[in-house]
Amino acid sequence: MKTPEITENEAQRIKALHSLNILDTGPEERFDRLTRLAQHMFNVPIAVVSLVDEDRQWFKSSCGLSVDETPRNISFCGHAILSDEPMIIHDATKDERFFDNPLVTGDLGIRFYAGAPIHDASGKIMGTLCLIDTQTREFSSSDVIALKDLAELASRELIAVELATRDYLTGLLNRRGFMAQARQQLLDAVENDEHSVYISLDMNNFKAINDDFGHAEGDDSLKYFADVMQKIFRGTDLMARVGGDEFAVLLSSDQIVDNSLLLNRFQKAVARDNEESDKGYDLSFSYGAVAIDPRDKVSLDDIIREADAFMYRDKKSAVDRVRNAYSHPDTIAEVQQHSYL
Repeated sequence: MKTPEITENEAQRIKALHSLNILDTGPEERFDRLTRLAQHMFNVPIAVVSLVDEDRQWFKSSCGLSVDETPRNISFCGHAILSDEPMIIHDATKDERFFDNPLVTGDLGIRFYAGAPIHDASGKIMGTLCLIDTQTREFSSSDVIALKDLAELASRELIAVELATRDYLTGLLNRRGFMAQARQQLLDAVENDEHSVYISLDMNNFKAINDDFGHAEGDDSLKYFADVMQKIFRGTDLMARVGGDEFAVLLSSDQIVDNSLLLNRFQKAVARDNEESDKGYDLSFSYGAVAIDPRDKVSLDDIIREADAFMYRDKKSAVDRVRNAYSHPDTIAEVQQHSYL
């Protein structure tokens, strides 16, 4: 048996999959309809929408299976997600990757497998729509096309799930997606005894940008702000646009000073763009941060309210932190630790 290889973009793929908040959720007709259709169209005993997580394949929908998941290291779909094209196995007993696989030699007795990748909005492969039979069988080129069409429909449903938790303009999480993931991340932090930091960010003078330069330019400023966030903060951090010009970041770290350094870098990146660009206005922002001890009994809503209070205090002070931080890199760390932490 050959264990599936890890995808080239595995870390980003897993992060994107988890951001969908779809794993371990209940049945949905939008996916069940597709597996029923696939089972009927191809006359197979089993049809599945499978999502490949870090160490398992989990079935969002299945016709003909009584289990919800199987280990990734023995999965067929773990191999199928390595390519953009469908993977067709006519006889698993004659394939060196699967002939001694327990899914082939055991009670399930897989002989035929056909899986086409399904992807998220950015094109990352999340899993497959697959067909399984206990008998060997042929699969024509027209069958392959039909399977790809069904997989594309599954991808569209997956993207619809994604868009419900994503901000259409910046690509960051929206408030709904952020709140769901942040609550789970804080629960994990308690279980693992890990500290976190929540940061509330608010762009300054956004209304003036819209009024003076138009809404298209206002949208561009929001997208730029989000782009800089994604470049400066870490891939493991949760980032969201939670309102019109309001953003949020949830950092996981036992080194609070590191988060101050991240804010320094973010501050300087925004200031550098102001110096180099010719937009006719400068971007700046106010922020508030709250350190979260895993032993504290505090709700996410309370954390957000506290951070927002610090952020509004920062905004009210009318201190231009962008220019100050660019000239004096230690400023943010000092203010962050003294005022907010």
